[in-house]
Amino acid sequence: MVKVIVNDKIMDRSEAAIDIEDRGYQFGDGVYEVIRVYDGVLFTGDEHLERFYSSAEKIKINVPFQKEELFDLMNQLIQENKVKDGSVYMQLTRGASPRNHVFPGKDTTPVLTAYTKEVARPVESLENGVAAMVADDIRWLRCDIKSLNLLPNLLAKQAATEQGCYEAILHRDGLVTEGSSSNAYIVVDGKIKTHPATNLILNGITRQVLIRLCEQNNIPFFEEAFTLEDLRNADEIFVTSTTSEVMPVVKLDGKEIGNGKPGELTRKLQVLFVEEFESVKKAHSM
Repeated sequence: MVKVIVNDKIMDRSEAAIDIEDRGYQFGDGVYEVIRVYDGVLFTGDEHLERFYSSAEKIKINVPFQKEELFDLMNQLIQENKVKDGSVYMQLTRGASPRNHVFPGKDTTPVLTAYTKEVARPVESLENGVAAMVADDIRWLRCDIKSLNLLPNLLAKQAATEQGCYEAILHRDGLVTEGSSSNAYIVVDGKIKTHPATNLILNGITRQVLIRLCEQNNIPFFEEAFTLEDLRNADEIFVTSTTSEVMPVVKLDGKEIGNGKPGELTRKLQVLFVEEFESVKKAHSM
């Protein structure tokens, strides 16, 4: 039987229930995280939990758990469900109360839920690269909060899917921000550029790992906004996310990027990223 988490308890999924007036359901009033699992081991779990607490604080939800408690709960859930390569989805809402735009009183308890699923690494796409399209960024101005309000992201992703694309790369008035569910990067003359971690993007955990790996390996990395023209003329384009890892974009709006194959620097970053999670797995097994 598949297990899930509701608040501080692990239970059968068939037993789990959420109140009809939960504010996450009615208002999207909550935050979430998706954490990668490689060979049964949480990858960058600490970093994801840090962002989880940060997002909750920004919308004034007090997380009713210590970080160590949550970390232990997630690991227990992975073990209970025997997840090998997959992910943990966790979310926290402000709780259940009579519908009202104003926050409920302090007696309303936030609701934590979490579940796991098997997610294979997208090996073929990582090897061959994917197509992307450009779309207007119509999201709100607090994209740094990993909130449950994802309708603009869904519309962009659906538009990309309908065009046979893996991702929609978003822009505000010609300045590229990020993808609908990823961070976006260009490579020009051996230098990597990506939008700074402002309120206009989510500071992705894979993004943070990538910055560190570039620093450690003397790869030029710049947090600078770039234009649609820069994007279209880039030597290489790639996107990153928890489940996409370092994903090469080889076609944009139907036109090939470079020679239409994953670029040399993108390949190097892929190797470094795999080495990173392999080292985490090795350390966990010792």
